[in-house]
Amino acid sequence: MSGRRHLWRWRRNPLRRREDVVEAWIVLAVWVLVTVVGAVVAPLAFRAAEHRFAEQRAHRHPVRAVLMDDAPHGVTAEWSADGRVQDAVRWVAPDGTSRTGRTLVDPSLPAGATVPLWQDDRGRLVTTAPTKPGEGRVEAGFLAVGAALAAAAPVLGAGAFARARLDRRRLALWDREWDLVGPR
Repeated sequence: MSGRRHLWRWRRNPLRRREDVVEAWIVLAVWVLVTVVGAVVAPLAFRAAEHRFAEQRAHRHPVRAVLMDDAPHGVTAEWSADGRVQDAVRWVAPDGTSRTGRTLVDPSLPAGATVPLWQDDRGRLVTTAPTKPGEGRVEAGFLAVGAALAAAAPVLGAGAFARARLDRRRLALWDREWDLVGPR
């Protein structure tokens, strides 16, 4: 009996209108499309994110940089949200050349202190360490869910729009019928 209740719009019923059947088909089509879109987009997004994180792990390398000056502190220092300041550092690139650049360091460090940083294959400093494999899988999972939801949103929106139009049509039909029956 409960199966019939779920498919009530397809059953024979003298009160069933054409709009009810159309709405039932719209709801079915929307959910089938959402399922298919999610099943296609989520694995693609997951694999793309996993590939990107693997690339980061392959092309980012740790390096020990040396602080060239005492880290600035006080009013003139360029502070970041985590309390670190910008200062000049020197490090050795993968090709053996000495490089200099600016990065965020703790404000209490003296000149000559070593700072652990990350560089790419060309010896340029990168702002963050590569994502660890376990963290990468979790982040890729969240990105996959987000991508599936983003891809399904237009389908759900179109379905909601179509159902709203059907509701307006039903209300207009009820108004017309009431105009005929109401005065009696």
